[in-house]
Amino acid sequence: MVVSRDKSPTAQETFMQMAQAAGLRKRILLTVGLLILARLGVFIPVPGIDRVAFTNAIEGSGFGGILNFIDILAGGGFAQLGIFALGILPFINASIIMQLLTAAIPSLEDLQKNEGEAGRRKISQITRYVALGWSALQSVGIALFVNTFATSPGTLFVIQTVLALVAGSMFVMWMGELITEKGIGNGASLLIFLNICSSLPNSFGDTIDLAQEGNRGIIGGIVILMLAFLAMIVGIVFVQEGTRRIPIVSARRQVGRRTYLEKSSYLPLRLNQGGVMPIIFASAVLIIPASLTQFFQNDALITVVNALQPGSWVYVVVFLTLILFFSYFYASLIVNPEDMSKNLKKMGSSIPGIRPGKATCEYLTKVLNRLTFLGAIFLGMVAIIPTAVEGATGITTFQQGFGATSLLILVGVAIDTAKQVQTYVISQRYEGMVKQ
Repeated sequence: MVVSRDKSPTAQETFMQMAQAAGLRKRILLTVGLLILARLGVFIPVPGIDRVAFTNAIEGSGFGGILNFIDILAGGGFAQLGIFALGILPFINASIIMQLLTAAIPSLEDLQKNEGEAGRRKISQITRYVALGWSALQSVGIALFVNTFATSPGTLFVIQTVLALVAGSMFVMWMGELITEKGIGNGASLLIFLNICSSLPNSFGDTIDLAQEGNRGIIGGIVILMLAFLAMIVGIVFVQEGTRRIPIVSARRQVGRRTYLEKSSYLPLRLNQGGVMPIIFASAVLIIPASLTQFFQNDALITVVNALQPGSWVYVVVFLTLILFFSYFYASLIVNPEDMSKNLKKMGSSIPGIRPGKATCEYLTKVLNRLTFLGAIFLGMVAIIPTAVEGATGITTFQQGFGATSLLILVGVAIDTAKQVQTYVISQRYEGMVKQ
C-alpha cells in the first residue's frame, strides 16, 4: 500500500487511450452495451397485468415515499413492473447479509482472509445463492400483490411472475459481475448509477415546469436548491478524494558503496474508506421493512414503514445511524491496521516517531477511527442538508429523483469509475515504455 508520487494522466491522454487502446476500448464498449441492455429489460413488462389498475393502486398506497425510493434504485422497473423490476437490489441485500455473516462467523472470515482467491470465490458463490433466495422471496411477495390486478389471476400467474422476476434479477446480477470482471468500474454500483440517472429527466422536467409558473418565490427556491446541490457536489468530491498521507521511512539499503533511502513514500488512508458503499448499504437496509410488508400485513410493520418515510425525523436518525455503522464496518473490511503494521515491519519501513509492531498498529487504528468518524459525519450532513433545504424552499420536484442518497451514489460511482479508467491509462503508459 506504499505509494510513490507519480504524474496522473491528463484528460487528453485519457481520451486518446480510450480511443486507441484496444483493451480499454473493449472494456468501455462492453460496459456501455450491458448498461443499455439493463435499461431495455426495465421496459419489457411482466405479461398478464392490468397496468392502469396497478398504477392507481401504487399511487393510492400509503407507502409512496418508500416505493418511490425503491423505484428510483430499480430504474423505474417497479412502477413499470418489468422483468427487471427487482434490478440489482437482491444482490446488494445479499452482499450486506454476507458481509455481516463474514464478520460474525469465523469460518467465513477465515475463507475471506486466509484462503486467498479461492476463498473469495467461494464467498462470492454463496452470495449469489443468497441473492437467489432473496429475489425469490421478493418475487413471491410481488406476485401475490399483483395477482389481484392480473387479467387471469391464479396459481399459474403467480408462478409465471415469480419465474420472470427471479430470472430478470439473476440476469442483472450476472451483468453486474461481468461489468466488474471484464468492463470498467463496479458493476453493481454502475447499474444503480444508471437507474438513478434514468429518473433525472423527469425530475428536471417537473422543476422546469414549476419554474415556468413565474412565481418569484418558486424561482428563488429552485436557485437556492440548485446552489445547495452544487456545493454538496464539490464537498463530496473533496471528501471522496481526501486522504491522510502518513509518511513512511524505509530502512537504509547498502548497495556497493552507495546507500539508498526512499524519501517520497507515504501510506494513504482515505477519509471515506468505504466510498459510496455505506450509503448504498444503508439505503438498502431502509428498504427491507417495505419489502417485508409484501409478505406480512402486520400493523406494527406498517407503522414502521410509515415512520421511515424519506424526510421524517425517524428516517433521518435511522439513516445517520446506519451510515455511521456501515462506514466503520466497511473500513474494518478494507483496512486492517494489524496487517499493515506487519507488512511495514517486513519491508523494513516505519512511521517517523512511532515504534514498529504494536505501537504502529495502535497509531494506525487511532488515525483510521478518526478518519472514518469524520467521513461518516460528512455523509450524514449530506443526507440531511437536501431535506432541510427542501423544507425551507418547499420545492420537492427536484428532490424526488435527486435526493442526498442519489447524489452521493452518482458522484461516488463517477469518481471510482474515473479512477479505474485512469489506472488502465497508466498501465498502458508503462506497457508502451516497456515496448520501447
